[in-house]
Amino acid sequence: MKIAPSMLSCDFSKVGSEVQRMESAKADYLHFDVMDGVFVPNITFGAPVIKAVRPYTALPFDVHLMIIDPIRYIDNFADAGADIITFHVEARSPINETISKIKQHNVTPGLVISPETEAEAVFPFIEDIGLILVMSVNPGFGGQKFMSSVLQKIKKIKQELVKRNASNILLEIDGGINTQNIKTAAESGADICVAGTSVFKASDSSQAIKLLKQMAAADH
Repeated sequence: MKIAPSMLSCDFSKVGSEVQRMESAKADYLHFDVMDGVFVPNITFGAPVIKAVRPYTALPFDVHLMIIDPIRYIDNFADAGADIITFHVEARSPINETISKIKQHNVTPGLVISPETEAEAVFPFIEDIGLILVMSVNPGFGGQKFMSSVLQKIKKIKQELVKRNASNILLEIDGGINTQNIKTAAESGADICVAGTSVFKASDSSQAIKLLKQMAAADH
């Protein structure tokens, strides 16, 4: 199991040092939730913030666009240093065109589905992407309770990936992940877990990440 701490839960007064803290804590990725106040109610940060903290670490930047028209901003986030750019199938931009635009920058494209969206929504695009992100909370707010109902979607997507010999595509889950539920996420087929509060607010973030990985691997 790989852990991607969500920068939404960091101390915004010192984002650069928070990035370094997560690298020291042995994070595998850094997850950036970009919200536009339209697709979701809240507004977080844009490409300038990601560009500003890019020099602080070599960790891969996993940039999750919760924005209504992602195709308009692909250039900005790719230029800012994103390694992975994911966007929602529920957004307004044409999916194939948006994927193509991400690939033009040699950035890994990924698709996101919200809790109410069926797993099958990503199936037509599997050959063209490198990551699928399943939301286990409603997008737009941090600190929500994990929805165990989405685990069936993870299983269904994993089965489809196996069927298509596409096991190189990463399966990520985001929302409410902690030591109590990470094992079931792993058993369902998740490769990466986004963890916000459970890592950033822990008294020892390094220990928190280590424990999440141990719990994911327990008897698994």
